Amino acid sequence: MASTYDFDLFVIGGGSGGVRAARVAAGDGVKVGLAEESRYGGTCVIRGCVPKKLMVFASEYRDMTEDARAYGWDIKDGPFDWPAFQKNLHTELDRLEGVYRNLLANSGVETFDSRARLKDKHTIVLDDGTEKTAKTILIATGGYPVRPDLPNADLGIVSDDIFDLESLPKSILIIGGGYIACEFACILHGLGVEVTQYYRGAQILRGFDDEARGLIAEAMRARGIDLHVGTDIVEMWPAGQAHDALTGSDAAMGAEGSDKAAKQGGVHGGPVCVKSTTGGEKTFDMVFFATGRAPSSRDIGLQEAGVILGRKGEILVDEFSRTAVDNIYAIGDVTDRVNLTPVAIREGMAFVETVYRDNPTPVDHDLIPSAIFTQPEMGTIGLSEEAAAAQEEIEVYASSFRPMQTAFAGREARVLMKLIVSRKTRVVLGCHIVAPGAGEMIQLAGIAIKMGATKEDFDRVCAVHPTMSEEIVTMRTPIRTA
Repeated sequence: MASTYDFDLFVIGGGSGGVRAARVAAGDGVKVGLAEESRYGGTCVIRGCVPKKLMVFASEYRDMTEDARAYGWDIKDGPFDWPAFQKNLHTELDRLEGVYRNLLANSGVETFDSRARLKDKHTIVLDDGTEKTAKTILIATGGYPVRPDLPNADLGIVSDDIFDLESLPKSILIIGGGYIACEFACILHGLGVEVTQYYRGAQILRGFDDEARGLIAEAMRARGIDLHVGTDIVEMWPAGQAHDALTGSDAAMGAEGSDKAAKQGGVHGGPVCVKSTTGGEKTFDMVFFATGRAPSSRDIGLQEAGVILGRKGEILVDEFSRTAVDNIYAIGDVTDRVNLTPVAIREGMAFVETVYRDNPTPVDHDLIPSAIFTQPEMGTIGLSEEAAAAQEEIEVYASSFRPMQTAFAGREARVLMKLIVSRKTRVVLGCHIVAPGAGEMIQLAGIAIKMGATKEDFDRVCAVHPTMSEEIVTMRTPIRTA
């Protein structure tokens, strides 16, 4: 019997999660349509993880050239060529977008380069007014960076803008203390920008292990980043213009209007003067807001179709990613569960297993390893020392030292290897690494911890010498209990 719908499945959003679900379902014989209003690959590939990591690599070469001289290489310093790097960066992003498009086409997914919104639980309306129907709809629209509710916030940039700058500023103020703020503080400093960072909290990287984030803050300051905690911005205005002269719609724009202005291209028009909560005023060539992200759920007909949204606009779903409407599902950052690309991909796979393979698969959000690409990096999985101590008696094993490679070059930088262990079960509850390459290390440590390894399991593994990571298996005595 022929279907009464145009598609068995229609996916709204062409990021990593949506593309994975669409092409795997299509490979199982499902008739799939997908609409993407911007570029295929989504935040991760086009505006997030991939271009950011390439910028991390670029920013690290300055230290490499300095260290190389200590190892006997006659290497001269030179200025960083932003236009040359940016050209290569966009060439690579174009290539990756092509890969995503080809994956969909080769899987038999019909794609629409259009914004899509729901008319009802089975009907999707595209920008040109075309309507498509589908038995099942999957929302995978991701998230977007937000500006604070502050007059003239449109004078600052957000993370989506950083890759398209015509030139790097001489000085920049970064507002925020999360991983995006800290990563870009390190990146831009490494590229030669004078970086100041304000964060309103008591310490950056809230929610991560206190000892680990404290070491990163120390390292950032030691590198020359002017990091201020307990500090926020209260006013901003174009340099050279009296801020009390701003009235009317400009002064009352706030966050929603600023987001709209940014999307229309009115992002940055020159140096900006800011006033902080500590009372100081200072001028920067650029202000960068890294103050959070919001689910991309606005104005796509979700509530009209019966989908229930949470306080922050996130789509509320059950353990199988099903919304309040029985045929509409949602995955990825738009659900605001664990906002990481590999998690969105796993949620997409679990969706396919549940809906099309008769294998109901709840999404496993427990013990997810992650990395923060500051300099040095942090790799982490499981509970922080503070969270673990709040739930049971623990032992803390930790080692902090100067790694061989950079110590030889005369650097004072330190690394941290840390395990949190249950005193009762001996299970390793958390692992936190602050070191060059921490992201690579935590991926492998995460396998053992996900399997429920005990401290004694770690102890039985022979060390690989000389490496930084050998400390993970050679720490025998806890430095403290809690």
